[in-house]
Amino acid sequence: MTVRQPPPLVWAGAVAFLSLGLLALAVAGGWLGADVDRGANFCEAAAGTVRQPVNTLSNLGFVAVGLLVARQAGRPGGLGTGTLAQRPGLATAYACVVVLLGPASMAMHATETELGGHLDMASMYLIAAFAVAYAAMRRWERGPAFLAALYLAVLVVCELVALLGEVPWLGHAGNVAFGAGLASALWLESRVARGGRLVLDTRWAWAAAGSILVALAIWTTAKTGSALCFPTSLYQGHGVWHLLCALSAWCLFRLYVSERPVGEQARDLSEPAPARRPG
Repeated sequence: MTVRQPPPLVWAGAVAFLSLGLLALAVAGGWLGADVDRGANFCEAAAGTVRQPVNTLSNLGFVAVGLLVARQAGRPGGLGTGTLAQRPGLATAYACVVVLLGPASMAMHATETELGGHLDMASMYLIAAFAVAYAAMRRWERGPAFLAALYLAVLVVCELVALLGEVPWLGHAGNVAFGAGLASALWLESRVARGGRLVLDTRWAWAAAGSILVALAIWTTAKTGSALCFPTSLYQGHGVWHLLCALSAWCLFRLYVSERPVGEQARDLSEPAPARRPG
């Protein structure tokens, strides 16, 4: 008897519900520790139980994108004809990782605690590690076990780099690990595209990279003390960073579903695959 697996949207929705619920309890109960002004350099004035409301709520963009990925993954033909179509569990995993970026980053901005800051950085490593491991798996034609092992290895490397502490301009060494991870993933994706076995719509790779670069430019102009820092305004450059990073995560998914074997005719992957006639 075959056991039917829940749709991707159920998994991602459960992750969103549980993680956001736990975060709400943690903020209300002070579970994450004392406010040590972690993230205070992101301009927004701290006030109330949720210390940085705009920077906190803007992280819902990740939750929305993760749920959108899961919805697309559950549609007929929604994963294209490449690797994700063959291994749909990886699309569900990606959706859940993107969802988790939201509450993990919220933990810092809502509480300004040390533990919240660690959760924020860890979420960045989760998405960078997935991007590297998934690209490497396809580049060297390996399986999910290879992806899982490399995923864990990249996470460990990111945590070790973060121990270096503060660095010029980017603030925390963990940001360097995050940026290096994404750059490595995009380079590997270019190797996949040029490998002669698979075709990718690399416009989505450029869109993902462009979103991150614009987000970084906005973030750096809106730090505490910068010209475009408005502590009590609804406009928060770091909040825009969150939304553009969420957009980048969506573009990365679209790159994945654009993949198809060489020789297969391109089609709109947002549409279901045409049904085959019997006989």
